[in-house]
Amino acid sequence: MNKKTFWTFFLLPLLFLAFSCNSHYTPKPRGYFRIDLPQHQYRRFDSTFPYSFEYPTYARITNDPNSPQQKYWIDIRYPQFKAALHISYKVVNHNLRKYLEDSRKMVVKHIAKASAINDSLIIDPQRKLYGMTYDIEGSGVASPYQFILTDSSRNFLRGSLYFYVVPNNDSLEPVIQFIKDDIRHLIKTFQWKKPAKK
Repeated sequence: MNKKTFWTFFLLPLLFLAFSCNSHYTPKPRGYFRIDLPQHQYRRFDSTFPYSFEYPTYARITNDPNSPQQKYWIDIRYPQFKAALHISYKVVNHNLRKYLEDSRKMVVKHIAKASAINDSLIIDPQRKLYGMTYDIEGSGVASPYQFILTDSSRNFLRGSLYFYVVPNNDSLEPVIQFIKDDIRHLIKTFQWKKPAKK
């Protein structure tokens, strides 16, 4: 094999490959899926339950599958967001303090992963509606928003928002804020009905 053939067939392609693969790698920023949020529209939940409220048209209400014996416990499901607002209801019978303490303990369980817990009082004597909202911040908290409502004498209701995905609330933040608006609307339109049978 002569030198010209050697340069043409072996060394020249080898040099070409060695110098042509010198591109610089640029890491891409981490991206998240785009989440399309619907327009807020509401309808009334008004049944034989001892309470009523407005909830979003893009959500559906189901009985709580984990507590079939509790007929007034429901889930407001957001299928497109893999989220649910769990609503539990109890009749007050000289045990309001216990219900309030149990709810407080449920919020306190999030302290380990929460960066902040902001609470806000609800006081509306005209509707006999008293309660508290808990905005639980942090990227790994299981329930970013909870609330309690009572008339202080007969009825007690607790709500907590959960997502059925691994918690990464930084990426879920737009959805969390969107559902918080729905929960605020639920509270704003909430009404106690005739006293529940004990």
